[in-house]
Amino acid sequence: EVRLVESGGGMVQSGGSLRLSCVASGFVFSNFDMNWLRRAPGKGVEWISGISISGNTTYYLNSVKGRFTASRDNAKATLYLQMNNLKPEDTALYYCAFGGTQVGSIKQTYWGQGTQVTVSS
Repeated sequence: EVRLVESGGGMVQSGGSLRLSCVASGFVFSNFDMNWLRRAPGKGVEWISGISISGNTTYYLNSVKGRFTASRDNAKATLYLQMNNLKPEDTALYYCAFGGTQVGSIKQTYWGQGTQVTVSS
């Protein structure tokens, strides 16, 4: 059974930082590109970052570029998202996911349950 379990969310003030983790199991983690997506209150799902199998290539939504950094540890089957200089508009439920057919797509096959990030002004 494929499982993705996110953690690391919480409440921070504007300008603060958080590091999200996503522990994967039930599939060969090192064989798949991985993604981070989010759903803000009252809005649809938004893709924010992707990372290649090796971790050498990363992609970001323009609004998070320079503030968020995706990484992975294939030995630990874990995906990370370091989020710095957080803004109130980053408030959302954050998901890790994989199985999509193209970079930037919200159409991912497998999703975690999400971890909540709340940024106060």
